[in-house]
Amino acid sequence: MIKFTPILLAVLYALVMYKFSTWRTAKMLDAQSTELADPMLKAFTDRMAHALEVERIRVHIYEIDPVNGLAAPDGRIFITRGFFNRYRAGEVSAAELSTVIAHELGHVALGHSRRRMIDFSGQNAVRVGLAMVLARFLPGFGYLVANLVARMLAAGLSRSDEYEADAYASALLVKAGIGTEPQKALFGKLEKLSGNGGAGMPAWLMSHPKTQDRIAAIEKLEARWKLAGSAGT
Repeated sequence: MIKFTPILLAVLYALVMYKFSTWRTAKMLDAQSTELADPMLKAFTDRMAHALEVERIRVHIYEIDPVNGLAAPDGRIFITRGFFNRYRAGEVSAAELSTVIAHELGHVALGHSRRRMIDFSGQNAVRVGLAMVLARFLPGFGYLVANLVARMLAAGLSRSDEYEADAYASALLVKAGIGTEPQKALFGKLEKLSGNGGAGMPAWLMSHPKTQDRIAAIEKLEARWKLAGSAGT
């Protein structure tokens, strides 16, 4: 029984962390966000809502400076104030910003948002459990090894989710008559907008795929759709 104690403790820790993280995230977003009201963006979200056959798509502004979008575990969609300010400054078009909303809708529709919270808790559990086990064999280094393994696991899962959300967004944007050009154009701007393209970080530790890889994946989808359309005529 004693040999399984680290595993049991890690599982219990993961459950507690999941509940706490979900509660803390919801409270933080409630306290630091307001519903977005922008006529130009609403025109695009209305087109996506029509394509999805829903009444409307609500988007909130999360009052932080970094350029980012967010899909909360409860299904809400957020654009950061920093991203919205870039749009207001003319650095990002309404069509381009709408592709971020489409991407986050993909995370919600595909269950990524809730699963990421579970994964986050699980990765912490992996880190704690491994650290407890490895500390017996690698005193002073067990935690470092456990942390590296957890980061690699998180990065791999996150990159997979990003590709899936990109594909969902591409399909939605095409169905809504917006197309994928704004999506690809935004990818070309993201590194400059965020001020950090992951330079110097190994690709297997990056939470998002490389920009050129994301664009290439969308173009493969477009080629597949075009081929399917040709075959059907």
